[in-house]
Amino acid sequence: MPQLVFVTAYDEYAARAFEAQAIDYVLKPVQPERLRKTVARLQQALAAQQPAPSPAVADEALERTLAQWRQVLTAAGAGAAMPAAAAAPAPLRMIAASDAGGSTVRMVPIDEVLYFEATDKYLRVLTATHEYLIRTPLKQLVAQLDPDIFWQVHRAVVVRSAAIESVHRDEAGKLHLTLRGRSEKIPVSRLYAHLFRAM
Repeated sequence: MPQLVFVTAYDEYAARAFEAQAIDYVLKPVQPERLRKTVARLQQALAAQQPAPSPAVADEALERTLAQWRQVLTAAGAGAAMPAAAAAPAPLRMIAASDAGGSTVRMVPIDEVLYFEATDKYLRVLTATHEYLIRTPLKQLVAQLDPDIFWQVHRAVVVRSAAIESVHRDEAGKLHLTLRGRSEKIPVSRLYAHLFRAM
């Protein structure tokens, strides 16, 4: 197999990288010193390889490598081709999130979360009494939530439906939610306004 280095902004993929036999895993934004260490590790691995084989042996090795990659890609494709019900993971039950200071990771039960809000770098996780931060993008998180329990009401906000206390329309016709246990008003975009039409 060729030498692989994963470069990504998401540290939760580290285990997968090493399962794929990556030689290193680099988090963005890449720091110069960290990149130097990765290059040195690659050079050391390449130097440890056997001397260049004859063309016939090289062709055979290339075919073996391509066969391995085909096998990996076929396995990945088979997972993607599974029926949605079989492939979908169980809804999220617990979230590992940092506290506001970032020094402690807390295990937050999903049942305590009132809403999620995307910011520039983080996703805010808000309960009735606390705020936590995670790095998972909102789009990725939504796929792990039960859609009957959590509703997306804005491109940057997902709320617990049972926590919605009221919906208000302002003078401009825009909708805002208030949640039980929270004082802030949460905007509802036009795309999701249909969720709040009177029955």
